[in-house]
Amino acid sequence: MSIFSSIWNKITGHKPKAAPAPAPGAAPTPGGTPVDVEAVLSDLAASRGGGGNWRTSIVDLLKLLDIDSSLSARKELAEELNVHAGAHGSAEQNIALSRAVWKKLAENGGRVPASLRD
Repeated sequence: MSIFSSIWNKITGHKPKAAPAPAPGAAPTPGGTPVDVEAVLSDLAASRGGGGNWRTSIVDLLKLLDIDSSLSARKELAEELNVHAGAHGSAEQNIALSRAVWKKLAENGGRVPASLRD
């Protein structure tokens, strides 16, 4: 399974306390009811005592989702998402990778604030 698929599955598998439960067997799809990604992650962060700076830090986002955040994992994710900004592990690449993840989440049916996709 790709790293992005793991991110997507962790987000869609977690139900925020304020969100109504979807119909059994229903899966979020583009054009369907979008998953409120920020609400899911905010709820998850609150349940874990903060979650770091997951909105802008790819490392904190991956840690919040219990996904490997090592340099090798981020290199793999960068290849999956075709992110080639800066050297591997650099701040430039991590920022570009974070934005690419948010954009891809939105493309896959996630409701993501514009401020996180830009």
